[in-house]
Amino acid sequence: MPEPPFVHLHCHSHYSLLDGASRIPELIARAREVGMNALALTDHGNLYGAIEFYQECKAAGINPILGYEAYIAPARRNEREARRRGEAAYHLTLLARNTTGFKNLIKMASTAFLDGYHYVPRIDKELLSAHHEGIICLSGCASGEFSEFILKDQVAEATALAEWFARLFGKDFYIEIQNNGLDLQKRCADCAIDIANRLGLPLVATSDAHYLCQADSAAHDVLLCINTGKTRGDENRLRYASDQFYVRSPAEMYELFPGQKAAVTRSQEIADSCAIELDFKSRHFLVFTPPADK
Repeated sequence: MPEPPFVHLHCHSHYSLLDGASRIPELIARAREVGMNALALTDHGNLYGAIEFYQECKAAGINPILGYEAYIAPARRNEREARRRGEAAYHLTLLARNTTGFKNLIKMASTAFLDGYHYVPRIDKELLSAHHEGIICLSGCASGEFSEFILKDQVAEATALAEWFARLFGKDFYIEIQNNGLDLQKRCADCAIDIANRLGLPLVATSDAHYLCQADSAAHDVLLCINTGKTRGDENRLRYASDQFYVRSPAEMYELFPGQKAAVTRSQEIADSCAIELDFKSRHFLVFTPPADK
């Protein structure tokens, strides 16, 4: 019996440096193993893995969805007021629908490093407004601005933010809900579903995948220790609060969201709307006109 339709749209590889534990060939093999025909790559703040991912997906007969989990500044990207990493940026899931969208992601990711770097490479709403064409936007994980408002019981602010994104992206904006076994994700999802219903916005279910299989959570924990310079015995270190951040099968995703079957299925609809063709044969040279008589 074929798997029900679902595609991972929020997925990290080892290019999410010292936070993602999945190598790209294995990630794609896992997607095929669980019956998916497409897969997204959304590494933290960068597009380092995009070309490798694109080529490996094409070779495996998987539709590659090129994206990234952008860091978006609370205000302007050139402001440096934040005194710690957690206050410097929110997370936002961006996916390229087409080649134009991928070029816009490249522009934003580059500008984030060159112009917005403060703890992390950051974009802002001004940059997003200028380069949103061809991009699908999901409202983000529990570290997103939308979720932050919900967790602070600022429902009016969360609603206003969702309206802003919906005006900018139109039909390409989705409210993202997740369930990796965390209570705060449930709090976010309950309110997010209510806001989406009130505003008539589509929901999409994702799984914040940082490693391939549930058994890999211990290895991923070691990776986090290397990242933060801590030992596993340190009780106060950064850690993931569950072992559920793996590449789930479609059947598992439907079990996780029993009342939101449409939100799970919508991931496949989004994937089916994405088509990117990258040209590796054309050569692009600078045009330089020398001064007269030179």
